[in-house]
This record gives sequence, C-alpha cells and structure tokens, in this order.
Amino acid sequence: MQNSEAIPATDLFQLIIYFGAVVAITGIMLGGAYLLGQRHHAKAADEPFESGIVPAGDVHIRFSVQFYLLAIFFVIFDMESVFLFAWSVAVQEAGWPGFIEALIFIGVLIAALIYLGSIGALDWRTRRQRIDSSDSRS
Repeated sequence: MQNSEAIPATDLFQLIIYFGAVVAITGIMLGGAYLLGQRHHAKAADEPFESGIVPAGDVHIRFSVQFYLLAIFFVIFDMESVFLFAWSVAVQEAGWPGFIEALIFIGVLIAALIYLGSIGALDWRTRRQRIDSSDSRS
C-alpha cells in the first residue's frame, strides 16, 4: 500500500472560503435583482415583445427533428474535440500508448460520421428536394 499525500488544511480552508464567496456573491446578485427589480402588473407585461412589433399568430413554432439532431451532433463532436485538446496538452506524458489511443478515438469519430452520412442523418434536403434531385439525374 502506497502513502498518499494528504491535502494540507490551509489549501482546504482556502477552497472552502472561495466556495463560500462564490455562493455569497451569487446570492447577493440574485437577491438584489429580486428586491430592486421592477414589477409590472400590466396585462401587456406578460406578452412577448420584440423590437416594438406586436406579435401576430402563434408563437409556438414546430421545428423539424433535424434541427435537434444537428444540435446533438454538434454537442457530441464538440465534446470530443475537448477530449482531443486535453490529450494534446498531455501528449508527451501519454507517449506512444496515448497516441495510439487518440488514433483509435479519432477512428471511432470518423466511423460515426460515416455512419451518420450513410443513414442520411446529415441530409438536410426535404423529401421534395430529394425527389427533384433524383429526377434531374435521370
């Protein structure tokens, strides 16, 4: 069993002070906004307002699932780029095994991107546009 180094009490105390300061400042900002903020009781205060234009029609717009798919793909590939950035910072400590692991990781990313392209998840054309493009090829 190896000896693990204990965290000095002064470092822990500084962390607790920092955490307390963050919580206090956040509480002061939220409480101050609640106490000092204006309160509107007019009927128009609850209506949507944009650039002085009175809204017409329904404000609830239905978006295609493709918008959500694109957002999910963006988040997934963005997080993977964060992992690769962290790997690039520690590349010397990771050595060749870390390099091989990063290549495997990138290979999985490329395979996922190829799969998404093959099932049509990255195709933003509407059904009508797909039909028109297939007719123009014939």
